[in-house]
Amino acid sequence: MTSVATLLAPVEEDLKTLNHNLRQLIGARHPILGAAAEHLFQVGGKQLRPAVVLLIARATMTDGEITARHRRLAEITEMIHTASLVHDDVLDESETRRGIPTVHSSFNNRIAVLAGDFLFAQSSWYLANLDNLEVVKLLSKVIMDLAEGEIQQGLSRFDSELTFEAYLEKSYCKTASLLANSGKAAGILSGIARDRADQLFEYGRHLGLAFQIVDDILDFTESSETLGKPAASDLRSGHLTAPALYALEEQPALETLIAREFAEENDLERALAIVHETRGIERSRDLARHHAEIARQNLAHLEPSESKDALDGLVDYVLRRCN
Repeated sequence: MTSVATLLAPVEEDLKTLNHNLRQLIGARHPILGAAAEHLFQVGGKQLRPAVVLLIARATMTDGEITARHRRLAEITEMIHTASLVHDDVLDESETRRGIPTVHSSFNNRIAVLAGDFLFAQSSWYLANLDNLEVVKLLSKVIMDLAEGEIQQGLSRFDSELTFEAYLEKSYCKTASLLANSGKAAGILSGIARDRADQLFEYGRHLGLAFQIVDDILDFTESSETLGKPAASDLRSGHLTAPALYALEEQPALETLIAREFAEENDLERALAIVHETRGIERSRDLARHHAEIARQNLAHLEPSESKDALDGLVDYVLRRCN
Protein backbone atom coordinates (compact mmCIF):
# COMPACT_ATOMS: atom_id res chain seq x y z
CA MET A 1 0.00 0.00 0.00
CA THR A 2 1.57 3.27 -1.13
CA SER A 3 1.64 5.99 1.54
CA VAL A 4 0.61 9.55 0.73
CA ALA A 5 4.16 10.69 1.53
CA THR A 6 5.51 8.31 -1.13
CA LEU A 7 2.90 9.51 -3.62
CA LEU A 8 3.91 13.12 -3.10
CA ALA A 9 7.64 12.39 -3.49
CA PRO A 10 7.83 14.19 -6.88
CA VAL A 11 6.90 17.46 -5.13
CA GLU A 12 8.40 16.83 -1.68
CA GLU A 13 10.99 19.59 -2.04
CA ASP A 14 8.39 21.90 -3.60
CA LEU A 15 6.17 21.46 -0.53
CA LYS A 16 9.08 22.27 1.80
CA THR A 17 9.64 25.48 -0.14
CA LEU A 18 5.91 26.20 0.02
CA ASN A 19 5.84 25.86 3.82
CA HIS A 20 8.82 28.17 4.19
CA ASN A 21 7.29 30.76 1.88
CA LEU A 22 3.89 30.64 3.60
CA ARG A 23 5.42 31.44 6.96
CA GLN A 24 7.29 34.34 5.41
CA LEU A 25 4.22 35.67 3.64
CA ILE A 26 1.80 35.37 6.56
CA GLY A 27 3.78 36.26 9.65
CA ALA A 28 5.75 39.25 8.48
CA ARG A 29 3.33 42.18 8.92
CA HIS A 30 0.69 41.12 11.48
CA PRO A 31 2.24 39.14 14.34
CA ILE A 32 -1.02 38.22 16.13
CA LEU A 33 -2.87 37.17 13.01
CA GLY A 34 0.29 35.48 11.80
CA ALA A 35 0.51 33.56 15.08
CA ALA A 36 -3.09 32.42 14.67
CA ALA A 37 -2.43 31.22 11.14
CA GLU A 38 0.86 29.61 12.20
CA HIS A 39 -1.07 27.71 14.87
CA LEU A 40 -3.25 26.14 12.20
CA PHE A 41 -0.28 25.26 10.01
CA GLN A 42 1.15 23.40 13.01
CA VAL A 43 -1.91 21.15 13.00
CA GLY A 44 -0.28 19.49 10.03
CA GLY A 45 -2.43 18.38 7.15
CA LYS A 46 -1.15 16.41 4.19
CA GLN A 47 -1.36 19.55 2.00
CA LEU A 48 -3.07 17.63 -0.78
CA ARG A 49 -4.46 20.75 -2.41
CA PRO A 50 -1.17 22.56 -3.06
CA ALA A 51 0.40 19.18 -3.84
CA VAL A 52 -2.16 18.61 -6.62
CA VAL A 53 -1.35 22.08 -8.02
CA LEU A 54 2.37 21.32 -7.99
CA LEU A 55 1.93 17.83 -9.48
CA ILE A 56 -0.25 19.20 -12.28
CA ALA A 57 2.32 21.94 -12.90
CA ARG A 58 5.11 19.38 -13.24
CA ALA A 59 2.94 17.03 -15.34
CA THR A 60 2.00 19.78 -17.81
CA MET A 61 5.36 21.53 -18.26
CA THR A 62 7.18 19.90 -21.15
CA ASP A 63 10.53 20.00 -19.34
CA GLY A 64 9.04 19.00 -15.98
CA GLU A 65 10.13 22.26 -14.34
CA ILE A 66 7.69 24.66 -12.73
CA THR A 67 7.65 28.43 -12.64
CA ALA A 68 7.48 30.96 -9.82
CA ARG A 69 3.85 31.58 -10.76
CA HIS A 70 3.04 27.88 -10.30
CA ARG A 71 4.63 28.02 -6.85
CA ARG A 72 2.69 31.13 -5.92
CA LEU A 73 -0.54 29.50 -7.12
CA ALA A 74 0.11 26.54 -4.81
CA GLU A 75 0.70 28.95 -1.91
CA ILE A 76 -2.52 30.82 -2.71
CA THR A 77 -4.38 27.51 -2.79
CA GLU A 78 -3.16 26.60 0.68
CA MET A 79 -3.97 30.08 2.01
CA ILE A 80 -7.55 29.82 0.77
CA HIS A 81 -7.93 26.32 2.22
CA THR A 82 -6.49 27.38 5.58
CA ALA A 83 -8.73 30.46 5.74
CA SER A 84 -11.78 28.29 5.10
CA LEU A 85 -10.79 25.91 7.91
CA VAL A 86 -10.48 28.77 10.41
CA HIS A 87 -13.95 30.04 9.52
CA ASP A 88 -15.45 26.52 9.45
CA ASP A 89 -14.23 25.82 12.97
CA VAL A 90 -15.83 29.04 14.26
CA LEU A 91 -19.15 28.26 12.56
CA ASP A 92 -19.12 24.63 13.73
CA GLU A 93 -17.92 25.60 17.24
CA SER A 94 -15.23 22.93 16.90
CA GLU A 95 -12.78 22.80 19.79
CA THR A 96 -10.19 20.64 18.04
CA ARG A 97 -8.92 19.89 14.55
CA ARG A 98 -6.79 16.75 14.09
CA GLY A 99 -6.57 16.61 17.86
CA ILE A 100 -5.13 20.14 18.21
CA PRO A 101 -7.10 23.09 19.70
CA THR A 102 -8.64 25.23 16.97
CA VAL A 103 -7.62 28.85 16.41
CA HIS A 104 -10.73 30.28 18.03
CA SER A 105 -10.39 28.06 21.10
CA SER A 106 -6.70 28.97 21.48
CA PHE A 107 -7.24 32.70 20.85
CA ASN A 108 -10.87 33.81 20.54
CA ASN A 109 -13.59 34.07 17.91
CA ARG A 110 -12.65 37.62 16.98
CA ILE A 111 -9.02 36.73 16.26
CA ALA A 112 -10.07 33.56 14.41
CA VAL A 113 -12.47 35.42 12.12
CA LEU A 114 -9.89 38.15 11.50
CA ALA A 115 -7.19 35.55 10.81
CA GLY A 116 -9.42 33.85 8.25
CA ASP A 117 -10.28 37.19 6.64
CA PHE A 118 -6.59 38.11 6.63
CA LEU A 119 -5.68 34.90 4.80
CA PHE A 120 -8.46 35.39 2.24
CA ALA A 121 -7.31 38.98 1.67
CA GLN A 122 -3.68 37.94 1.32
CA SER A 123 -4.56 35.18 -1.12
CA SER A 124 -6.55 37.69 -3.21
CA TRP A 125 -3.63 40.12 -3.26
CA TYR A 126 -1.10 37.52 -4.39
CA LEU A 127 -3.63 36.15 -6.86
CA ALA A 128 -4.02 39.55 -8.51
CA ASN A 129 -0.25 39.80 -8.78
CA LEU A 130 -0.11 36.67 -10.94
CA ASP A 131 -1.27 38.97 -13.76
CA ASN A 132 -3.43 36.30 -15.38
CA LEU A 133 -7.08 37.32 -15.54
CA GLU A 134 -8.39 33.80 -16.21
CA VAL A 135 -6.57 32.41 -13.18
CA VAL A 136 -7.85 35.32 -11.07
CA LYS A 137 -11.41 34.47 -12.14
CA LEU A 138 -10.98 30.78 -11.34
CA LEU A 139 -9.62 31.27 -7.83
CA SER A 140 -12.01 34.12 -7.05
CA LYS A 141 -14.86 31.74 -7.89
CA VAL A 142 -13.46 29.33 -5.29
CA ILE A 143 -13.82 31.95 -2.53
CA MET A 144 -17.41 32.59 -3.66
CA ASP A 145 -18.12 28.85 -3.70
CA LEU A 146 -16.77 28.38 -0.17
CA ALA A 147 -19.15 31.03 1.14
CA GLU A 148 -22.03 29.59 -0.90
CA GLY A 149 -21.32 26.11 0.48
CA GLU A 150 -21.44 27.35 4.07
CA ILE A 151 -24.74 29.12 3.40
CA GLN A 152 -26.22 26.02 1.79
CA GLN A 153 -25.09 23.89 4.71
CA GLY A 154 -26.48 26.30 7.28
CA LEU A 155 -29.87 26.49 5.58
CA SER A 156 -30.26 22.72 5.21
CA ARG A 157 -29.64 21.60 8.81
CA PHE A 158 -32.00 18.77 9.88
CA ASP A 159 -33.66 18.89 6.45
CA SER A 160 -34.70 15.32 5.71
CA GLU A 161 -35.92 16.42 2.27
CA LEU A 162 -32.41 17.42 1.19
CA THR A 163 -31.77 16.04 -2.29
CA PHE A 164 -28.62 14.26 -3.40
CA GLU A 165 -28.15 16.99 -6.00
CA ALA A 166 -28.12 19.63 -3.24
CA TYR A 167 -25.75 17.51 -1.13
CA LEU A 168 -23.30 17.10 -4.03
CA GLU A 169 -23.53 20.80 -4.90
CA LYS A 170 -22.71 21.74 -1.31
CA SER A 171 -19.84 19.22 -1.33
CA TYR A 172 -18.53 20.71 -4.56
CA CYS A 173 -18.61 24.24 -3.14
CA LYS A 174 -16.96 23.35 0.18
CA THR A 175 -14.36 20.84 -1.02
CA ALA A 176 -14.12 20.16 -4.74
CA SER A 177 -14.19 23.71 -6.14
CA LEU A 178 -10.70 24.51 -4.82
CA LEU A 179 -9.18 21.34 -6.29
CA ALA A 180 -11.00 21.80 -9.61
CA ASN A 181 -10.26 25.47 -10.18
CA SER A 182 -6.69 25.49 -8.85
CA GLY A 183 -5.86 22.40 -10.92
CA LYS A 184 -7.22 24.04 -14.05
CA ALA A 185 -5.35 27.23 -13.18
CA ALA A 186 -2.07 25.30 -12.93
CA GLY A 187 -2.63 23.94 -16.43
CA ILE A 188 -3.41 27.42 -17.76
CA LEU A 189 -0.16 28.76 -16.30
CA SER A 190 1.59 25.92 -18.16
CA GLY A 191 0.01 27.08 -21.42
CA ILE A 192 -1.85 23.86 -22.22
CA ALA A 193 -4.84 23.66 -24.59
CA ARG A 194 -8.28 24.69 -23.37
CA ASP A 195 -9.82 21.21 -23.57
CA ARG A 196 -6.97 19.75 -21.52
CA ALA A 197 -7.32 22.46 -18.90
CA ASP A 198 -11.02 21.58 -18.70
CA GLN A 199 -10.10 17.95 -18.09
CA LEU A 200 -7.88 19.01 -15.20
CA PHE A 201 -10.89 20.87 -13.78
CA GLU A 202 -12.93 17.64 -13.99
CA TYR A 203 -10.12 15.68 -12.34
CA GLY A 204 -10.13 18.07 -9.39
CA ARG A 205 -13.91 18.23 -9.25
CA HIS A 206 -14.43 14.49 -9.04
CA LEU A 207 -11.40 13.84 -6.83
CA GLY A 208 -12.77 16.47 -4.44
CA LEU A 209 -16.25 14.95 -4.44
CA ALA A 210 -14.82 11.49 -3.77
CA PHE A 211 -12.69 12.95 -0.96
CA GLN A 212 -15.70 14.63 0.67
CA ILE A 213 -17.90 11.55 0.39
CA VAL A 214 -15.15 9.49 2.04
CA ASP A 215 -14.87 12.09 4.81
CA ASP A 216 -18.61 11.80 5.32
CA ILE A 217 -18.32 8.01 5.59
CA LEU A 218 -15.50 8.28 8.13
CA ASP A 219 -17.70 10.48 10.31
CA PHE A 220 -19.82 7.35 10.86
CA THR A 221 -17.09 4.69 10.96
CA GLU A 222 -14.10 6.17 12.80
CA SER A 223 -13.50 7.09 16.42
CA SER A 224 -13.10 10.62 17.72
CA GLU A 225 -9.43 9.89 18.39
CA THR A 226 -8.81 8.85 14.78
CA LEU A 227 -10.78 11.75 13.33
CA GLY A 228 -9.25 14.37 15.63
CA LYS A 229 -12.78 15.70 16.24
CA PRO A 230 -15.99 14.27 17.75
CA ALA A 231 -17.31 11.29 15.80
CA ALA A 232 -20.75 11.66 14.19
CA SER A 233 -20.39 15.42 14.49
CA ASP A 234 -22.09 16.06 11.14
CA LEU A 235 -25.22 14.12 12.01
CA ARG A 236 -25.28 15.56 15.52
CA SER A 237 -25.22 19.05 13.98
CA GLY A 238 -27.98 18.21 11.51
CA HIS A 239 -25.75 18.06 8.43
CA LEU A 240 -27.12 15.17 6.38
CA THR A 241 -24.46 13.50 4.25
CA ALA A 242 -24.47 10.56 1.84
CA PRO A 243 -24.72 7.73 4.43
CA ALA A 244 -27.68 9.38 6.17
CA LEU A 245 -29.42 10.30 2.90
CA TYR A 246 -29.15 6.73 1.65
CA ALA A 247 -30.35 5.43 5.04
CA LEU A 248 -33.38 7.73 4.82
CA GLU A 249 -34.35 6.05 1.55
CA GLU A 250 -34.33 2.64 3.25
CA GLN A 251 -35.60 3.55 6.73
CA PRO A 252 -38.18 6.37 6.82
CA ALA A 253 -38.21 6.09 10.64
CA LEU A 254 -34.96 8.05 10.59
CA GLU A 255 -36.91 11.07 9.35
CA THR A 256 -38.80 11.33 12.67
CA LEU A 257 -35.56 11.46 14.66
CA ILE A 258 -34.12 14.12 12.35
CA ALA A 259 -37.29 16.21 12.38
CA ARG A 260 -37.15 16.57 16.18
CA GLU A 261 -33.40 17.29 15.96
CA PHE A 262 -32.48 14.32 18.17
CA ALA A 263 -34.13 16.05 21.11
CA GLU A 264 -35.18 12.91 22.98
CA GLU A 265 -32.90 10.59 24.88
CA ASN A 266 -31.01 8.10 22.69
CA ASP A 267 -32.31 9.71 19.47
CA LEU A 268 -28.81 10.24 18.09
CA GLU A 269 -27.70 6.74 19.05
CA ARG A 270 -30.77 5.28 17.34
CA ALA A 271 -30.12 7.35 14.21
CA LEU A 272 -26.53 6.11 14.05
CA ALA A 273 -27.72 2.54 14.47
CA ILE A 274 -30.17 2.97 11.58
CA VAL A 275 -27.41 4.23 9.30
CA HIS A 276 -25.28 1.19 10.16
CA GLU A 277 -28.22 -1.21 9.75
CA THR A 278 -28.92 -0.01 6.21
CA ARG A 279 -26.73 -0.03 3.10
CA GLY A 280 -26.06 3.69 3.54
CA ILE A 281 -22.33 3.38 4.11
CA GLU A 282 -21.87 0.71 1.41
CA ARG A 283 -23.77 2.81 -1.14
CA SER A 284 -21.73 5.86 -0.18
CA ARG A 285 -18.53 3.90 -0.88
CA ASP A 286 -19.93 3.05 -4.32
CA LEU A 287 -20.65 6.75 -4.92
CA ALA A 288 -17.09 7.68 -3.93
CA ARG A 289 -15.71 5.03 -6.30
CA HIS A 290 -17.87 6.42 -9.11
CA HIS A 291 -16.45 9.92 -8.76
CA ALA A 292 -12.91 8.61 -8.25
CA GLU A 293 -13.07 6.70 -11.54
CA ILE A 294 -14.24 9.80 -13.42
CA ALA A 295 -11.32 11.70 -11.89
CA ARG A 296 -8.90 9.04 -13.12
CA GLN A 297 -10.31 9.13 -16.65
CA ASN A 298 -9.59 12.84 -16.87
CA LEU A 299 -5.84 12.21 -16.51
CA ALA A 300 -5.62 10.23 -19.75
CA HIS A 301 -4.38 13.19 -21.81
CA LEU A 302 -1.27 13.74 -19.66
CA GLU A 303 2.07 12.42 -20.89
CA PRO A 304 3.60 9.62 -18.78
CA SER A 305 5.57 11.00 -15.82
CA GLU A 306 6.14 10.53 -12.10
CA SER A 307 3.78 13.42 -11.46
CA LYS A 308 0.99 11.87 -13.54
CA ASP A 309 1.48 8.59 -11.65
CA ALA A 310 1.17 10.49 -8.38
CA LEU A 311 -2.06 12.20 -9.49
CA ASP A 312 -3.43 8.77 -10.42
CA GLY A 313 -2.23 7.33 -7.11
CA LEU A 314 -4.07 10.04 -5.17
CA VAL A 315 -7.34 8.64 -6.56
CA ASP A 316 -6.55 5.27 -4.95
CA TYR A 317 -5.40 6.97 -1.75
CA VAL A 318 -8.72 8.79 -1.37
CA LEU A 319 -10.66 5.54 -1.70
CA ARG A 320 -8.37 3.58 0.67
CA ARG A 321 -9.24 5.95 3.48
CA CYS A 322 -12.68 4.34 3.89
CA ASN A 323 -11.90 0.71 3.02
